[in-house]
Amino acid sequence: MTIVEGIEARGMEHCETTALGVLLRHQGLDLSEPMLFGLGSGLSFVYWDAKGMDVPFLGGRVKPFELTRNLAARLGLTLDVAETGSARRAWENVAARIDDGLPVGLQLDSHHLDYFGSKVHFGGHVVAMYGYDERQAYLVDTAQQGGAVRTSRDSLAAARSERGPMTARNRSFTLTLPGGPPAWRERAVPAIRACAEAFLAAPIANLGHRGIDKAARLVPKWLDRVAEPARDLSLAALLMERGGTGGGLFRALYRDFLGECAGFVDDDRLRVGHRLYAEAAALWTDVAALIAKAGEGREAAYLEQAGPVLHDLARIEREAMQALREL
Repeated sequence: MTIVEGIEARGMEHCETTALGVLLRHQGLDLSEPMLFGLGSGLSFVYWDAKGMDVPFLGGRVKPFELTRNLAARLGLTLDVAETGSARRAWENVAARIDDGLPVGLQLDSHHLDYFGSKVHFGGHVVAMYGYDERQAYLVDTAQQGGAVRTSRDSLAAARSERGPMTARNRSFTLTLPGGPPAWRERAVPAIRACAEAFLAAPIANLGHRGIDKAARLVPKWLDRVAEPARDLSLAALLMERGGTGGGLFRALYRDFLGECAGFVDDDRLRVGHRLYAEAAALWTDVAALIAKAGEGREAAYLEQAGPVLHDLARIEREAMQALREL
């Protein structure tokens, strides 16, 4: 058995920030989950519908691994990424790092993991790996999935090599601090501005506040769109509220990030953004509840109620980001 010493297996709400927390604490940098999410400019919105999908997807964050790349660039971390089409090389990439005493981040499809509660394909899942033996890999996943967990090496190989939406080619990565702990408080305002600019200047109508407005127009029609409302709408609501989002489609995490920043950044525009994202987080929870009720009773009235709430959310988040962009 090979185990990296000194790992604090702290499972948090979201998979990628959980893995980042493990890797950075091992380097001596212990940041809260909202701070990791915010410094990585993780907040976004996407309305995603494609042929073959049972129900459209409402996403509240940037695409998988973009948060990690953003965080590393902003804090001046050394991000070492390996990808390969070879299962043998993929294992060697990970084992060599662990043998050297470094925990490793892995992007994979959660469907194959032995311990995972929901057997749904999701190729953007991220875990931290800190050990292995002849049969098993030792991982840290979200608190919801158990924190410190184990899976067979065969299941891990299948999860890493899966192909489909949001998957990567056996991606593994490490983070190190080449110059010691970064002055992360100084990077908070640039991270906020970058996130706001991307949200406001989204290039297509499915993204940002325009995407929320699009959802407001289309969600009321979902009952005609889905084949099995009780299953499909319940799953959509679950993913919004409890699918590793931290509640409120990641808005609760971003609210808490802005609240932490208000402790060392004295700016009324930041306080406006914090207040508006507190309101947005609660409203997104309301939207998820309405979608779930629509599925349970096959009642379009609940989806029709969600439409105006989503229009309000588009306005609230646009106003919040306009204030935050000016920090």
